[in-house]
Amino acid sequence: MTVLPDDGLSLAAGFPDATHEQWQRLVEGVLRKSGKEASGAAAEDALSTTLEDGLRTRPLYTARDAAPDPGLPGFAPFVRGGRPEGTTVAGWDVRQRHAALADGAVLADLEHGATSLWLLVGAGGIPLTGLRHALDGVYLDLAPVVLDAGRDVEAAAAQLLALYEERGVAPGTARGNLGADPLGHEARTGDRQDFAPVAALAARCAGAYPGLRALTVDALPYHEAGGSAAQELGASLATGVAYLRELTGAGLTVEQSCAQLEFRYAATADQFLTVAKLRAARRLWARVADVCGAPDAGAQLQHAVTSPVMATRRDPWVNMLRATVATLAAGVGGADAVTVLPFDHALGLPDAFARRIARNTSTILLEESHLARVIDPAGGSWYVERLTDELAHAGWEFFRSIERDGGQAAVLRSGRIRADLASTWQERTARLATRREPVTGVSEFPLLAEQPVTREPAPEPPSGGLPRVRRDEAFEALRARSDAHLAATGARPRIFLATLGPAAAHTARATFAANLFQAGGVEPVTEGRFADSGATEAVLCSSDALYAEQAEQAAAELRAAGARQVFLAGRPAAYPGVDSYVFTGCDAVAVLSATLDRMGVS
Repeated sequence: MTVLPDDGLSLAAGFPDATHEQWQRLVEGVLRKSGKEASGAAAEDALSTTLEDGLRTRPLYTARDAAPDPGLPGFAPFVRGGRPEGTTVAGWDVRQRHAALADGAVLADLEHGATSLWLLVGAGGIPLTGLRHALDGVYLDLAPVVLDAGRDVEAAAAQLLALYEERGVAPGTARGNLGADPLGHEARTGDRQDFAPVAALAARCAGAYPGLRALTVDALPYHEAGGSAAQELGASLATGVAYLRELTGAGLTVEQSCAQLEFRYAATADQFLTVAKLRAARRLWARVADVCGAPDAGAQLQHAVTSPVMATRRDPWVNMLRATVATLAAGVGGADAVTVLPFDHALGLPDAFARRIARNTSTILLEESHLARVIDPAGGSWYVERLTDELAHAGWEFFRSIERDGGQAAVLRSGRIRADLASTWQERTARLATRREPVTGVSEFPLLAEQPVTREPAPEPPSGGLPRVRRDEAFEALRARSDAHLAATGARPRIFLATLGPAAAHTARATFAANLFQAGGVEPVTEGRFADSGATEAVLCSSDALYAEQAEQAAAELRAAGARQVFLAGRPAAYPGVDSYVFTGCDAVAVLSATLDRMGVS
């Protein structure tokens, strides 16, 4: 419909409203020009993108795609935020992570933008005996502290509570989270943890420390094992419900139990999916609280962490861009606290520069972009509302399947959750291998001459449970083989790019081939003759028209010059003398692995 401005003048007067069918016919015309015949809904489907969990992103969303009413911020179902004011008062909590003792690092973060601390304590983190030292000079009544101590949670919590008493921090002003997460610890390590001490901590917090929570529902173990957004949501719900059962069984009310939980989710560079996931998580937890008889206690407290899975070890500077998009998505999605992992997190202990960039990412979005000044800025978007609704349904179904199989503990111990996550990761691995999901600086636009970034080794994280995966792992293994060959021989494995015809004919495919082989650590040679290149394999690069005229002869000449393998950059065809083809969508990991094998790169 046409809405008239206040002055009554409508610039659209006389123009009829366009219909969905008219738009579809325009799409049909565009597809026809590209050689595809599709009509009506099929034409629209041709432009749709398939996501994980059976979801699809369509090219156009209109009022007919409207989702259920998300409600108002601070009111059930809390889709638009757990508080009426959102994060407009002071922005989200900028929570900095520390996994090792570093002189002055904690205070430097708090003095320059961080508003709370996330401390990994015990195995794989700060020693229990070092917690007091880590918090030297920290005003514990001002800076919330979140612990992550695994099996040492009871001892770590006792030390923190003792510090509160020693420093005269009133119980009513202490804020943070003791970080107990028995099922999360089991997911990480495979070790079962007694819930009785955790229930005692929750009862103590509920009775004496109103601003302190006892438990974290950490969904990162499932994300880091390759899980999808819906699986992350479903596993977190099942864990939260398991904790509610334990806490209410220990004597706490449903309201008290809900107030002891904080939920931790991964924020990825897929900004819309992250926004939808955080909004869907609040809606789903509100549903759980409602069913449990405490609808007013269903406001989920959320801690978003930039995804470790998306971080790369090669060209780690690109991680700054990924983290920025993920932080934006977390803020727009309504996260209460956001942790930006430093860009060198995957390489070891972050240095001071990396920590500064991490905390400044939030600072810039808050203070310069004013991202927190609007409550739920994505709300009302037909696309975001629809994606939130579809993801909520997918997450709820996964949660129900866990409950049918006995709950979160049961699926962890039976291996069912491991199998589900592995299946999802296998599908994603195929997309990564074919570069349908590109990784900038790794599978796309790699730089072989880059100087490696080195850091002090970080403590080994807990292991023995679910695996930890990374998007770059397959290509990282290939690059590591190339690096070893360089160290042993003084040169990287090489491949010769045999370009046919003028630059206009071969530049696109030569660039494509160079990118592809560099992703596996193979250096492309474009100058001179094959015999002088030091390569044992070659790639023909040109247009289809020139291939028809020259590919056979060029392949024969390369063979005569000593080429053991001849590739052609383009769709597979029947060119005599050509052994293999590289093209958009080919399995780059398989091609590169086989190439290194033939070159003797172990």
